[in-house]
Amino acid sequence: MKRFFAFSIMCCILATMCCVSMLNFVVPTSADGIDITSKSACLVDYASGQILFEKDSKQHLPVASMVKMMTILLTLEELDAGNLTLDTMVTTSENASGMGGSQVFIDPYVEYSVDDLLKSVVMASANDASVALAEHISGSEKAFVGKMNARAAELGMEDTNYSNCTGLPAPEQYSCAYDSALLLKEVVGHEVYHKYSTIWMDELVHPSGRKTGLVNTNRLIRYYDGCDGGKTGSTNEAGCCLSASAKRKDMRLISVIVGAKNSQTRFNECSGLFNYGFANFENRHLVDCTQKYANLLVSKGKLETVPVFPKECFSVVVRKGDASEYKVCDELPEKLKAPIKAGEEVGKIIISKDGNVVKEISLATQIDLEKLSFKDCIDRIAANW
Repeated sequence: MKRFFAFSIMCCILATMCCVSMLNFVVPTSADGIDITSKSACLVDYASGQILFEKDSKQHLPVASMVKMMTILLTLEELDAGNLTLDTMVTTSENASGMGGSQVFIDPYVEYSVDDLLKSVVMASANDASVALAEHISGSEKAFVGKMNARAAELGMEDTNYSNCTGLPAPEQYSCAYDSALLLKEVVGHEVYHKYSTIWMDELVHPSGRKTGLVNTNRLIRYYDGCDGGKTGSTNEAGCCLSASAKRKDMRLISVIVGAKNSQTRFNECSGLFNYGFANFENRHLVDCTQKYANLLVSKGKLETVPVFPKECFSVVVRKGDASEYKVCDELPEKLKAPIKAGEEVGKIIISKDGNVVKEISLATQIDLEKLSFKDCIDRIAANW
C-alpha cells in the first residue's frame, strides 16, 4: 500500500513537471532564450503583421507617452489630407503652454509652425506641443481625443481607450503592447515622420528667440543598428515603456515593451526582441501590389489589352531555413469585356500552403475600360486596312 501511495505521488510530480515543461514551451517569455521582465511585450513583423513574440500583449495597461503616437499619426494624416502643411502656423493657448511633464516650454498666445511642434513631439515627447497640435486640429483636446479613439477603432486597436493626447495619467486611459505595435506600424509608413524620428539632437527656436535643446528620447535610434523610429513613455503608474521600429535589409520589425522597471531595461529588452527577430526570421514577399500582375485582352473595348494589379501586397514571415512552400496561383478570364470601372475586381490571386488557402487577393484594372463605339470600330478597321 505504501509503495502504491509513493508511486502515485511520483506520478503526480512527473505529470506536474511535464505540464511545467509544456507551459515553458508555449509561453514565449522563455522561448529561444528570451527573458522579458517587463509587464508586457510584443514583436511584430511589419510587412505581414504576424506576431513573432508576445508576453501578455493584450493586457490593459497605462502606456504613458506612447499615447502620443496617435497624436503624431493624426497630425501626419492631416498633412496628407492637405489640411495642414509643415509651414502652417499654430497659435498656442495658455492651456497648452501650461502642460506639465515632458515639455519644450512653448510660450502662450504666439505662433509656432507645425514643423516645430511635430518635431518637438516626435523627438522630445513634448506634452505642450501635443496639446497645441490637438487644439489646432480639432478646436479642443477633448474633441481631438474623440478622433483618437475613432482612429484607434479603425485600426483594430480593440484594447485601447484614450482620455488625453499626451499620455499623462488618467483613470480611463489604457492601451496594450499589441495595439501600440499596430499604431507604430501605421506611423512609420509616413515618410515625413522619419524626418524627425531619426534626429538625435536639435533645438527649438521660440518666436522670442529663446532656444530649447531637443534630445531624442528613443536612444535606440543612435545605438541600435537599423532603428529609425519609435516612442518612449515613462510615468510612476506605467513604468518605462518603449515602442520602436528597426529595419535591416528588406525586413522591418516593430518591438514594444510596456511596464519595464527602469529605462535601461526597456531599451535592453526592446533590443533583445529585435535581435531575436532578425536572427531567426525572414520575409517572403509573395505579392507586390505596386507591380503589374498580368496583361489581359479586352473584348469590345477602346483598348485591346490592359494591365491588372493586385489590390494589396502580401508577405509572410518564416523561420530561417524553413523549407515550407507557399503556392501562388490565380483565377483570371481569357478576356475582359468592356466596359469595366477602375478598381472593379476582374480576377483574384490565391495563396495556399500545404493545400490550405491562406489568402485571396483581388485583381483589378487601374483605369476605366470604355466600350468601343461604332466610330471606334470604323477607325480601327481603317487603321488595320
